[in-house]
Amino acid sequence: MRELASWSDGTAKSAILDFVARVTKEGGRDYVPPSERIATFDNDGTLWCEYPMQVQVFFLFDRIKEFVERDPTLRDVAVFKAFLGRDMKAIHALGKKGIMEIFFATHSGMSEGDFERTTRAWLATARHPKFGRLFPHCTFRPQVELLEFLRSNGFKTFIVSGGGIDLIRAFAETAYGIPPEQVIGSSVKTRMEVEGAHVDIMKLADLNCFDDREAKVQNIGLHIGRRPILAFGNSDGDLAMLRYVRSGTGARLALLLHHDDEVREASYDRDFKLSPLADALDGAEAYGLTLVSVKRDWRSVFVDANRQDRASA
Repeated sequence: MRELASWSDGTAKSAILDFVARVTKEGGRDYVPPSERIATFDNDGTLWCEYPMQVQVFFLFDRIKEFVERDPTLRDVAVFKAFLGRDMKAIHALGKKGIMEIFFATHSGMSEGDFERTTRAWLATARHPKFGRLFPHCTFRPQVELLEFLRSNGFKTFIVSGGGIDLIRAFAETAYGIPPEQVIGSSVKTRMEVEGAHVDIMKLADLNCFDDREAKVQNIGLHIGRRPILAFGNSDGDLAMLRYVRSGTGARLALLLHHDDEVREASYDRDFKLSPLADALDGAEAYGLTLVSVKRDWRSVFVDANRQDRASA
């Protein structure tokens, strides 16, 4: 099988292949032992589609509907009203952190197991409004290939995302081959609950950590304990992580994805309020980032839905 078959020949693909060849060549100047071959990837917009909104927002739409059906008085609460009416101006005004706070608040009182079951059930039926695909089928085929290629060359791959950690953990192993313990994301405070001989973890309404911008770097240090040698992001929220990787010693590769294909996926950067790309795009050359264009560098965009269904069966 041809390496990175869904990637077009060009600067970005060559940079990846050259980098991996250099860090895996024993005796070479840039050789990196397998224990230090750490690669971190953002999730929303980097590994799967985040436009016109992050998948977590679509999940929140449906969950809020359920809450309102149980308690109709919530229709008059401003935040609930905004989501029920899909008032994008009001939703954008909340920002990613505000949306995460609402997301976590609406799931307080659930155990981790209950949340996982709820999430898996939703992911099995909910579809992207533009593409008509199940959301797990909106993962990017070139990125899945890249993850597999890195692991075949001794890399350990991590997700470092601003999205909710538990939602990502519910599908990441099937979609990307990344197990739950290698997912870092925004999290809610929890408490341990004991009932007889049974011990569980319950979600509280309070935000524990919003894993975006500088927090990504801090959480890499806290949870991984090694500076990655490769990182991939797509927004200003990933810039701190990309710069952290690039500033290390030895061979380094930081990749920035630009969504510029409105026909096959979407075209956006500065105008996307929930995940803007401005500082990173403008400073890509100065920061030493390798720019990846969806339109130019990817031969295909989405995974084969039928193939993924068979893999998850």
